[in-house]
Amino acid sequence: MNNLPPPPPPSQMGAPPPPPGFAPGAQRPPMHPGQRGPPPPPPPPPPSGGPRPPPGVSMQGTNTQYMPAPQPHHPQQFQQPSPQQQQQQLQQQHPGAQGPMMRPPQPPMSMPQNRGLPPMSPQQMSNIQQQQPNLPPPPQQQPHDGIAALSNQMGGMSIGHLPPQPGMASPPPTSQQKLRARRPYPTANSPTTAALPSSSMPGVSGYPPVAGTQTSGYPGASATGYAPPFGPQTFVPGAQAPAPVSNAGAGYARSPGAPGSPSGVAQQQQQQAQPAPYEPQRPRIDPTHMPSPISVHTNDQEIHNEKPYSTALKTNVPMSSTNFTAIDEGNSNPRFMRLTMYSIPHTAELLRASHMPLGMVVQPLADLAPTEEPVKLIDFGEEGPIRCLRCKTYINPYMVFINGGKHFVCNICRHENSVPDDYFCNLDMAGRRLDCEMRPELRNGTVEFVATKDFIAREPVPASFVFAVDVTWNAVQNGMVAQAAAAIKDALYGGPGLPPGARVAIITYDRSAHFYSLSPLLDQAQMMVVPDIHDMFVPINDGFVADPIESRHVIEGLLDALPTMFAQNRTAEPVLGAVVQAAYEALRGRGGKLLLFQTALPTFGPGSLKQRDDPKLHNTDKERTLYEPQDSFYHDWAVKLVEEGISCNLYTFPSAYMDLATLSQLSTVTSGELYSYPGFDAVRDGKRFAADLRADVQRTYGTNAVLRIRTSDGLRVDEHYGNLFMRNHVDVELAGVSSDTAIGALLQYDEKLDEKQDVYFQAALLYTTSDGQRRIRVHNLAVPCTTLIGSMFRNSEIDASMNLIAKMAVAEALSTPLKSIRDKLSDRCVQILTAYRRNCASGSSPGQLILPEAYKLSPLYTLSLLKSPAIRGGADVPIDQRTFHMYLLRQLSVSKSVRYFYPTVAPLHTLGESEGVVDESTGVVSLPALARASYSMLNPAGAYFLSGDGSLVFWLGRQVPSQFLQEALGASSLEHVDVKQHVLPDLDTALSRKIRAIGDQLVGNRAGFASVQIVRQGMDQAEVQFASKLIEDRNNDNMTYVDYVCAVHRQIQVEARPKGDAEPKWSYN
Repeated sequence: MNNLPPPPPPSQMGAPPPPPGFAPGAQRPPMHPGQRGPPPPPPPPPPSGGPRPPPGVSMQGTNTQYMPAPQPHHPQQFQQPSPQQQQQQLQQQHPGAQGPMMRPPQPPMSMPQNRGLPPMSPQQMSNIQQQQPNLPPPPQQQPHDGIAALSNQMGGMSIGHLPPQPGMASPPPTSQQKLRARRPYPTANSPTTAALPSSSMPGVSGYPPVAGTQTSGYPGASATGYAPPFGPQTFVPGAQAPAPVSNAGAGYARSPGAPGSPSGVAQQQQQQAQPAPYEPQRPRIDPTHMPSPISVHTNDQEIHNEKPYSTALKTNVPMSSTNFTAIDEGNSNPRFMRLTMYSIPHTAELLRASHMPLGMVVQPLADLAPTEEPVKLIDFGEEGPIRCLRCKTYINPYMVFINGGKHFVCNICRHENSVPDDYFCNLDMAGRRLDCEMRPELRNGTVEFVATKDFIAREPVPASFVFAVDVTWNAVQNGMVAQAAAAIKDALYGGPGLPPGARVAIITYDRSAHFYSLSPLLDQAQMMVVPDIHDMFVPINDGFVADPIESRHVIEGLLDALPTMFAQNRTAEPVLGAVVQAAYEALRGRGGKLLLFQTALPTFGPGSLKQRDDPKLHNTDKERTLYEPQDSFYHDWAVKLVEEGISCNLYTFPSAYMDLATLSQLSTVTSGELYSYPGFDAVRDGKRFAADLRADVQRTYGTNAVLRIRTSDGLRVDEHYGNLFMRNHVDVELAGVSSDTAIGALLQYDEKLDEKQDVYFQAALLYTTSDGQRRIRVHNLAVPCTTLIGSMFRNSEIDASMNLIAKMAVAEALSTPLKSIRDKLSDRCVQILTAYRRNCASGSSPGQLILPEAYKLSPLYTLSLLKSPAIRGGADVPIDQRTFHMYLLRQLSVSKSVRYFYPTVAPLHTLGESEGVVDESTGVVSLPALARASYSMLNPAGAYFLSGDGSLVFWLGRQVPSQFLQEALGASSLEHVDVKQHVLPDLDTALSRKIRAIGDQLVGNRAGFASVQIVRQGMDQAEVQFASKLIEDRNNDNMTYVDYVCAVHRQIQVEARPKGDAEPKWSYN
């Protein structure tokens, strides 16, 4: 006996009744252009006792109406058949069917009130396009936030049972779903549904077609944009992103004969026998209503434009992407330390209930804004700074003085200490020292102390920089040698140059190592070759490390001659291991930085490696073995470099597999950085390489550093993340530390905290400056403790949280398959949002999507991380590229990771008077209103900059005005634009100056040196790579932003149910 309720009448299913006389299964009569056609007929009622079709989806509750986007007419791409051809095709397919002139008259069809338009057939859409060939392109939608509208739309959708999407496996069916599934519904490939628009197919819910399906119109374009909710899927400029013609969705489609699906002939018979059931079109979510980083960052910028940020507030910290001025009033500047939440839960149980990470990201030498005061330097003499006798915490504004100023209580461990006689001062009526305002260590959250002899193991000296250049045949042919010589010369003598007292050395190598004497007494450099690489030594005692100012004529002459010296070199095997040994011998006892320029896998000499890349292991659980080093040679030598305070920055120019997993040990262990320029082209990548090297050499830098993070009693640092080396669980050894060095720390509970007291953190960095001074930089934070989970969510920091989560994910990749890591990332996002719903919004409707204000970008950032080459699935990601992005996420600071997660898309065709102009007070260029990272948001009559990973892409729409091209690029039309130029022309026009200023602002430290890649819509193959960077679209083996939010909401509903009704876990990828 069937207990299912009877199917609702058509009027309740959100569909108008069929016209009189129209029988189900009969041929639909053709329509005149512009006439509304009747909807598909409702399915016939099932026999008694049989399963009934699922009820329709109500449109009530949605507040957004979706109209079909105007389709431009392109005669050369869309050839419409003539009426005679249409008649012949109709008679061939359906013999005996009536033609257009033989149609019986139909009574007028009455439409119910408050209903959307029914789906239109492809024939109707084509007729409309023929009548309106000159429709303008769809207007660009301005990004805005609409959480309320989004909640209403989500509430009006029956997303409890989403259709399978690419990159998302379906959840196990419930008992009711299994019962409904007994009736075989036709698939998208069945003849009964092939003629319907994609949005009318059962289960498609109005979403764009899955990746890999080929749409009509633009060749190779996949429906990654947001197509109209009905009508034929034709290419609309600016609505669909190009994609290579590949079956990208095949891995997620169920093949015939698979378990749970009809096989072979039986499936075809079901498709032919079963008519398509009519289901009303489900409401689609407006992509512009989705939470966007653009609106979030704009609102935060407007808040901090009005007045400086006072660190005494302890909460409401500016976002890392905001240009702000901080006033240090006891708490450290957020540029130095960022917590994942600024209300610390008082128990571990409360933290587990929220599922949010508790930790911090420390950037101890971060650059300050020009409007902020520099860090104060304090010299306590031979006695050194005041410290707690128990926990060694340095004096800070949160230590409490008692007994008339004779003692102070440590804010970290609560130990009572005596005040030295020479540091004594009386207290006022409030218990504060009278000299509090005159002592920076008692007033500022960040100070720097002069280190005493107790902190000096060897005499500090200025840093030395050793440049080791690969001069093998590959390096000469791709132009790396010439570019490296020019980049080194510019880094040494362009701009501010090296710090005072710094030293320079140059090494070149192929199968042997070449050393150069740079003594200022010489007229030109002298080269000495060491062919015995198995017994490496430095053959030059005096002059190998020289002052770049005193020996400028020698160094410049050598760099100018390097390209011609090795122009005829035919050696193809670089001896990287021997060069590392030589640099160690040269810098031992001094400390400094080794900059290696490598083009190929080292297969000769010490540290030689083998080719081990196996495509059969890609996208399998055994792939993680390729992320592990081949042997311990480079790791062991990296540890020796750390002992001497030598960091290593590795610049790679691979044209084939280089085994970065092994070579990167030199940079990760020594706290250096890894750079990669795959398929290096001197014209295309030369500027970017030169800018990276210049910024690397000229930024703030220190050597031989040790970092320690102290926390209040009850908390401890459980794990450190980043490029570092640790001999114990407390001290972080950093052979080199720069202004971009960022260390993540995950916190754990030892005991319950006192909710009446603030929670304190102190990060102390002992290091040697680049000019040879031993310093101690101390950062302090004090944040409130809370017993309310709502306060935790309200004072959370999404930028630092996602940075820490990304660092944790890549650290786990060596021991866990990437599939499991992707599932954990999505599950964590679901758990955090479920915790907020369960504890802070339990009274809301289950169908509504509830997002916390601080974490409303969590689904987008999680999706971006899933799409990154470091994490995403697929066998098409080269191992070296995946390894590079893994180590890139390890070393990224919070501000850089935000740009990595969501690229900046700046429109250039609508610049106002004040946009693209440098603010004289701050030196910041005013940017235009940014666009969302979606192909559907791009205006085909516009031009955009895209910047995310430091590169700059200049996208030109196919309908961009010729006047814009003339003023910006000096080209008369889009066809005459030179896409091989990688530097914007310096034209004497206001538009050209503004565009170049905006480009410099977007690339940051590469200002003036960034290479630009010009991409023309529908004309250049590079547009495929451009479209892959648009996070909100379907690409990189993952779903769209809208689909992912729906998937997350679906799982939130499952998690929020009582435990007895919970469904099994399912996968997003």
